[in-house]
Amino acid sequence: MRVWPGRPYPLGATWDGVGVNFAIFSENATGIDLCLFNGPGLVEQRIPLRERTDQVWHCYLPDALPGQLYGIRAHGPYEPERGARFNANKLLFDPYAKTVGRELTWHDALFGYTIGQDDTTFDDRDSSAFAPLAAVVDTAFTWGTDRRPARPWHETFIYELHVKGFTKRMPGVPDHMRGTYAGISAEAALDHLKKLNVTAVELLPVHYRADDRHLMDRGLSNYWGYNTLGFFAPDPRFSTNPRDPSAAVREFKSMVRSLHSAGIEVILDVVYNHTAEGNQMGPTLSFRGLDNPSYYFLSPEHPRYYMDFTACGNSPNMRHPRVLQLVMDSLRYWVEEMHVDGFRFDLAPTLARELAEVDKLGSFFDIIHQDPVLSRVKLIAEPWDIGPGGYMVGNFPVGWTEWNGEYRDAVRGFWGGRDVPTRQLAHRLTGSGDLYERTGRRPYASINFVTCHDGFTLRDLVSYEQKHNLANGEDNRDGHNDNRNWNCGYEGPTDDPKVVARRARQRRNMFATLMLSQGVPMILAGDEFGHTQQGNNNTYCQDNELTWLDWDVADDEFLTFARAVAQIWRNQPVLQRRTFFQGRPIRGEGVADVSWFRPSGHELTDAEWEEPHKSLGMRLAGDLIRETDECGEPIVGDTLLVLMNAGQKAVRFVLPATNPEHVWELMFDTADDNISAATHAGGTKYELKDHTLAVFRTRPEKAPSTEVAALHRAARRV
Repeated sequence: MRVWPGRPYPLGATWDGVGVNFAIFSENATGIDLCLFNGPGLVEQRIPLRERTDQVWHCYLPDALPGQLYGIRAHGPYEPERGARFNANKLLFDPYAKTVGRELTWHDALFGYTIGQDDTTFDDRDSSAFAPLAAVVDTAFTWGTDRRPARPWHETFIYELHVKGFTKRMPGVPDHMRGTYAGISAEAALDHLKKLNVTAVELLPVHYRADDRHLMDRGLSNYWGYNTLGFFAPDPRFSTNPRDPSAAVREFKSMVRSLHSAGIEVILDVVYNHTAEGNQMGPTLSFRGLDNPSYYFLSPEHPRYYMDFTACGNSPNMRHPRVLQLVMDSLRYWVEEMHVDGFRFDLAPTLARELAEVDKLGSFFDIIHQDPVLSRVKLIAEPWDIGPGGYMVGNFPVGWTEWNGEYRDAVRGFWGGRDVPTRQLAHRLTGSGDLYERTGRRPYASINFVTCHDGFTLRDLVSYEQKHNLANGEDNRDGHNDNRNWNCGYEGPTDDPKVVARRARQRRNMFATLMLSQGVPMILAGDEFGHTQQGNNNTYCQDNELTWLDWDVADDEFLTFARAVAQIWRNQPVLQRRTFFQGRPIRGEGVADVSWFRPSGHELTDAEWEEPHKSLGMRLAGDLIRETDECGEPIVGDTLLVLMNAGQKAVRFVLPATNPEHVWELMFDTADDNISAATHAGGTKYELKDHTLAVFRTRPEKAPSTEVAALHRAARRV
């Protein structure tokens, strides 16, 4: 094998059409070996890297080809008390590997220390038979006419899904494609997303991850994938041919191209806040063996130990320029090479920790904002971690959106029977201006959700008050305990018609509330047709029928409802405002762009704003949007009236006055799909059953009447 000097950039293994350039960063290593694996027995050939430029070790192999399997060995001191954990007996996975040639097999040899003793001991066993291998890949792909949908934030509707769980049991998807990237490209999958009016899918982690050893010992796995080892390599689990290193890259790109052709954006849930190597008792798989003090945030007083802001064992050293470069190079790779449209950053405050405290003016944000590629994609923060000051809802910079946990808690609390101050609920339904407006952000900074992968499904939220996580093998200690949920009178499955009907209304209430709120709605895959996880609110380790969506038992009535309400969201401009409501009478109009009413018909007084109310009305003025479309024309839509009754008894709402010669037309009532689209004059009363939401719109009194419910008409337009 000929070895040429090569170049220090780009990092990783790069096929240029003739040969392969290898470049590996390590500031503190005394030597780096590139290890090639060939033949049926994967015979190892070690190539010491002689060239080192700016702390990058590099070479060029003119005879190497795509498909070449390789790993790295790093030489240096093994001094855990000082933070150095070099052990050349451990084969390491390239942090810049673009595809996986072989996944890891758990064995004691993967650990730098001797299992059963403390982490300062030294293990001299060779791990190459068990370590994951990277592979050189030719990234060429025919994108054809692929174009990013570039959907504006205020027109975005996010569908959070797991690549495997979404199509593993989906009818219409060929068997060999189920549970894969290719499965999402199937016509049945795309058709479902389009009928639901989804504009973006948010994929649970697809970066290459390692299954935790303790989970595999119990017959489980890290199903969600929040245990990243390779930040550039797509997870081979989701390929139709995991043994072909290039298949995952090719099929991921094909999936993106198909989703784009359907007008759907692709957002990745990314985990840069920790790695799969865990704390000092974890394995030596990649970063730890390459340069532990550079890659990880070590305790300043005791560098043997790791600073941990995620409860996952370690945190990246975001003070180091090469670690920042790794994150940014990874993000740009997924945008430029894989054509994704945005990212959701798991436990995002960890990335802003440079001196333990969260710094929203830190290097991570600065680099993102000035980057010509990343500053233009969708950026979503999970705005909390477990470190000091880690709850950062409302505190991320301009240009970022956030998962709004305050929204989730308020909506769950209101419909679950808790006392939620009216001012708080009103803020959540109108874009959370109290959290975002003061920093110059817009309503779409709020990613609104009621459920997500982490917690109960929507069906379970109204069917269980206690978590039922025994299948996870942790004695039901894992998962959230405060879920702000209500089982509607019975724990778990029941045939009681009253409980079943109440649960159906509660699901409809929360789904409708989400789609009628200002901000960006996000739903959990399967919620639209009643998927259950049998009360397990922490299914991170359940790769089985518990998490795979069961389309054969779908609640078709609720699916029809969800599609129809999503169509209403899409058709009504007042639900997709770019700016916050003023909440007061607009000059020359005499009415406010948003108004709040008690069942008696009077608007809330200042004192009533501070009190919780079980029954409320919200009027959204579609003729007072005060925004223009892309051609500069005024945006005008229907005025909507949303009536909500979270109480135990029915109430009679006095409908507010309308414009002259207009009436209120019922669009839907969550108590009954078949209520006709009747009209009601302002000042008349409408009876709203307990735990029910109803929506009206204004229309001219003399407009032709309709014979079917507006909800059904909306469903037909899907």
